[in-house]
Amino acid sequence: METKSANKAESFYVAIILYKSSSDAPSYQSLYQESFVLIKAASLEEAKAKALNHGKNESVSYTNENGETITWSLQQVVDVNSVLDDDFDSSEEIVDLYARHFRNYEAYQSFEPLLSQEQFGE
Repeated sequence: METKSANKAESFYVAIILYKSSSDAPSYQSLYQESFVLIKAASLEEAKAKALNHGKNESVSYTNENGETITWSLQQVVDVNSVLDDDFDSSEEIVDLYARHFRNYEAYQSFEPLLSQEQFGE
């Protein structure tokens, strides 16, 4: 999708990046984070490369309050695609960026903690 402004060299893309937490604690249960990132790039291929680089750069380790090492690392770049509306500016209150479709609501509900009001910690 091309930008409708004078600068047609770059467009906006949305990347879905999946991260996984791990720990040296024996009873640690992995936690996953799905991150939606807005990327400005000249092509889909460049946007994919930027998404992968960003995901790798976001890896981090830290010590939690119990003295356990928690590590967040890139699991996978799930998708990179053009935004739905590439002709927007920061004054707009709502901009559609990304949509995806699925058929199995029960499967979606089983992994989406906000649907079940699940509380979880790290």
